[in-house]
Amino acid sequence: MTEEGDTTGDHADATGGESDPGSLQAELVRRYNGGETIEGLAESCALSYRKVRTILLAAGVTLRPPKIQLPPTPPGLVNAYLAGRSIRQLAKIHGMGYNQIRRILLAEGVVLRPRGRQQ
Repeated sequence: MTEEGDTTGDHADATGGESDPGSLQAELVRRYNGGETIEGLAESCALSYRKVRTILLAAGVTLRPPKIQLPPTPPGLVNAYLAGRSIRQLAKIHGMGYNQIRRILLAEGVVLRPRGRQQ
């Protein structure tokens, strides 16, 4: 009987071990769907980014696209654009790419002018 009890105990441990990843998976899915990032989840659960990502994908979660980190807005950028400078001119002045300047302006709430020269 003691051996059966040990076997049952081993099964309970195995089930507990299997349910722990399941409950971890459920927690990660819940928190990720609640808006937390993979990086934040990995840090708080002491897991690697890759492990958290793998768990979420295995659970069938559709991952959000990564947010593009923008550098700080250079001083005077918005005012220069509003005063008539083009995005290409600003990119050259600030040593940045066209798309990066464009994203910064949009993030700052600037309504972009139509493309091309206006008569």
